[in-house]
Amino acid sequence: MKKLIRLTTVPQSLGGLLKGQLKFMTQHYSVIGISSDSGDVNSLMAVSRDEGIRVEGVEMTRKITILRDIKALFRLYRIFKQEKPFIVHTHTPKAGTLGMVAAKLAGVPNRLHTIAGLPLVEQRGPKRRLLNLVERITYSAATRIYPNSYGLVDIILKNRFTNKTKLKVIGNGSSNGINTQYFSPNLFGSEKVVALKKELEIVTTDFTFVFIGRLVKDKGINELIQSFVKLAEEMDYVKLLLVGSYESELDPLLPDTVKTIETHDRILGVGWQADVRLYLLVSDTLVFPSYREGFPNVVMQAGSMELPGIVTNINGCNEIITEGQNGFIIPPKQVDALYTAMKKVALMQKEEIISMGKKARKLVISKYEQRFVWEELLKEYKKLENH
Repeated sequence: MKKLIRLTTVPQSLGGLLKGQLKFMTQHYSVIGISSDSGDVNSLMAVSRDEGIRVEGVEMTRKITILRDIKALFRLYRIFKQEKPFIVHTHTPKAGTLGMVAAKLAGVPNRLHTIAGLPLVEQRGPKRRLLNLVERITYSAATRIYPNSYGLVDIILKNRFTNKTKLKVIGNGSSNGINTQYFSPNLFGSEKVVALKKELEIVTTDFTFVFIGRLVKDKGINELIQSFVKLAEEMDYVKLLLVGSYESELDPLLPDTVKTIETHDRILGVGWQADVRLYLLVSDTLVFPSYREGFPNVVMQAGSMELPGIVTNINGCNEIITEGQNGFIIPPKQVDALYTAMKKVALMQKEEIISMGKKARKLVISKYEQRFVWEELLKEYKKLENH
């Protein structure tokens, strides 16, 4: 069997973002996973066990750390020279840069990198110029680039990171698709939903918005909280459920936002949750006002659980949501637009919300079913064998 090496910066991405995909590929390739091993050996072992693959640890950081990055680059180079893989396929920014450069230096014939969002689009000044340079280095070292949304293709070409011939979107977008049998509203009995609603003090007459993700500035949380507070003053039956944790080092929220989250009696913060399905089931609509995305899993997960979504007009989000069909699309960073959309949804008839939710699940099944995404990627790998 030919060797396939899949590389991410942190184990959570290897085992989470690509869950199931690595195991699927073992039917066709000898698969090796590589991710950071700094203080997280258990996570690497979990990926190895769950996916049935060998996993190597190489310390990588998410920030720019020159000396540690050079050390990681040489470690990866040595692994590639020793393993002689047919394909090295990287995900996440740091693993992409280090992995692609190391693979090129080691003479790996097929160097593939998936783009799942570009953090640099929110940067300005010297940091933006540096990130642009790093991006160009990654793309230059790769033989193929897979943006996981069509909107990302436009951003990449607009910034002249590479030429069109290197770019391809797999299937209809998404890095791993959605397991619509797992994200199914029919898996849970009403008693579990009732129990969680009771725990969260959500009553039948409430209209509950849910946000799932990191509680950071780039996810539009400052605007979300401002919009919700304004709406809550007018409607006494709306609630906001926040499923996620703060990331105060990399992308902190405004102090006033944090204070409101912690003190507002109708904002329900439950922290990070390994399984978000029940939290989606106790809610009425997803609200996801992110500034930038690749192809957001959360919007697909909510749709698969029959929830319409309010999303921003950015790549990925505006490819999953069709205005007025399975949700609503608003401009990013606009408090008034977000407030207006939330109010509109909260005033809709329950039957309309349910109908939009049914359409949302139907769309996810037709375009983003996990097995379809895996098969499309496998076709891409097999094409490389025939060249």
